[in-house]
Amino acid sequence: MAYQNLSEFIAELEQSGDLVRIEVEVDPELEITEIANRVMKSEGGGKALLFENVKGSKLPLLINALGSKERMCWALGVEDFSETAERIAEMVKPEAPATLMAKLKKLPELAQLAGYIPKVVKKGACQEIIHKGEEASLDMLPILKCWPLDGGRFITFAGIYSKDVETGQRNVGMYRVQQLDKHSCAMHWQVHHDGAAHCRGYEKAGDKMPIAIVLGGDPAVSYAATAPLPPGVDEIMFAGFLRQKAVRMTQCVTIDMEVPAEADIVIEGYADPRDLVEEGPFGDHTGYYSMQEMFPRFTVTAITMRKGAVYPATIVGVPPMEDYYMGLATERIFLPFVRIFLPEVSDYHLPTYGVFHNFCFVSIKKEYPYHARKVMHAIWGMGQLMFSKFIIVVDEGVDVHSTDEVLFRVGANVDPRRDCCVVDGPVDALDHAAPFLCAGSKMGIDATRKFEGEGIKRSWPPEIRMPDEIKKMVDSRWPEYGI
Repeated sequence: MAYQNLSEFIAELEQSGDLVRIEVEVDPELEITEIANRVMKSEGGGKALLFENVKGSKLPLLINALGSKERMCWALGVEDFSETAERIAEMVKPEAPATLMAKLKKLPELAQLAGYIPKVVKKGACQEIIHKGEEASLDMLPILKCWPLDGGRFITFAGIYSKDVETGQRNVGMYRVQQLDKHSCAMHWQVHHDGAAHCRGYEKAGDKMPIAIVLGGDPAVSYAATAPLPPGVDEIMFAGFLRQKAVRMTQCVTIDMEVPAEADIVIEGYADPRDLVEEGPFGDHTGYYSMQEMFPRFTVTAITMRKGAVYPATIVGVPPMEDYYMGLATERIFLPFVRIFLPEVSDYHLPTYGVFHNFCFVSIKKEYPYHARKVMHAIWGMGQLMFSKFIIVVDEGVDVHSTDEVLFRVGANVDPRRDCCVVDGPVDALDHAAPFLCAGSKMGIDATRKFEGEGIKRSWPPEIRMPDEIKKMVDSRWPEYGI
């Protein structure tokens, strides 16, 4: 199902017993983080928390809304992420219809895709309350200071809406935003992201960059802002695909930008690429602080919101956190996209402790010498997977979701000199171990069985495996003993 707005999702969480309402006053500086951090690290990710009395603000704050696999699935309207992955696999099949009948069968699919195109309405619920000028104060929002050394308060769970200065093509990303004062922020985006590319375009054109910071609404729309989509794919149309219903959009009141009509809060304004301010430090998902850098100043022109708006937030830090479950959804949903370019990939996994970019485990159907190395280099050229610091490739049938099994294959199948390769290239901006910002080295480890031609001078031994018929016989004869 598609949730019309965040309030509908909150009602669903409460009905399922997955929401805790907290009525006592709580401080947005550090206290909410400490509470949420303890809950997120409890078994299964803990429950969603709705703080109804946040010091200094009249708005309630929701956190950990997507902090479990079940809640993340509910947000996408599925029982399991594989349902969305299968829909994507059907959509991206490369085969073109060869016959008239096959083409006719494709028509319903094309009509369905057309149904995901965003629909523009004159006015949305997100503009039931409008604040402009001096009234548009960020201080009315319960913006969090998450960790002790943070440079200030940060908006952490907003879609950042921008346009390409030349083409007008929309991008929605999820970047942190640091509040500087009542009417301005520091707009953070890493150099590799589309928001940064848009900013460079406006800088070249000598213009200010219109931006909308969107909070709340259907959680599927919020998730879409985090999705590593191929170039040219609109996040809002992708959100429509996820929720199987077009997203209703409305025009902002002070800038030329369309935003989801059912959002809870929209902060409108302009970023000036030539007016750089210090941003950070910020306690990041790596478990360390990302330090101060210079980013464009964003000046608020309006804040609009729906009646009964809820302010959504998240925190990042030492995993596991809420963002793990969002990353898990991405990992499962985007497997079909990986297989378009690498059909030999059986499965892949980005383990929790790898904080999305440190480790990538990949299983492949190996067919020729150095096949594993071909896969490594292809992954290093694939979207945000290019940041993978350590890629470990194993054979088909190895469970990449089991660290023990992957490391067993590393110990069993790897000769360090023969099977490891180190390359230089772009790395995640948050990788403080890299010698330079956004540039360093990465390692590939081939933990597959070795073929002739891969530097082996003796035969590769067979693995120990019990025949299936023996397993079935034991299953049928010994169940009462728990064997």
